[in-house]
Amino acid sequence: MRSPARKARLVTDQIRGRSVPEARTILAFSQRAIAREIEKVLNSAVANVVSRPELSDLKPDEMIVAAAYADEGPTMKRGRVARIRKRTCHITVRLQEVPAPPAPPPPAPKDEAKAAAPKRKPAAATKKTTTTRKKAEAKA
Repeated sequence: MRSPARKARLVTDQIRGRSVPEARTILAFSQRAIAREIEKVLNSAVANVVSRPELSDLKPDEMIVAAAYADEGPTMKRGRVARIRKRTCHITVRLQEVPAPPAPPPPAPKDEAKAAAPKRKPAAATKKTTTTRKKAEAKA
């Protein structure tokens, strides 16, 4: 892509970990020019997953952006005296199926819960001590 990786990382950080429809919405309303290019990469990744026969049962709504990053690409050098560097980047988007929510653990039986709880010992009676002022009053 004809954009510095630093600018592309600002956009890829926003879509990482989000669902595909949510990522598309973020990219559609982004003010940055590189967002259009990242949207094309995201659409290509979704099309790749849908076109594979072993993954054809997945729907784009059931996927999340597992990884999205922009690496440095080759730099085009222009000008002789005052060098102008036209930086480029490589954009990578990886998709993953939405993980199923974990099943809640079964409730523990009441007898085991009481046996597992530690029993506290009663607090020992503490001996009260006198302060130095009381000692001084007692001597006087």
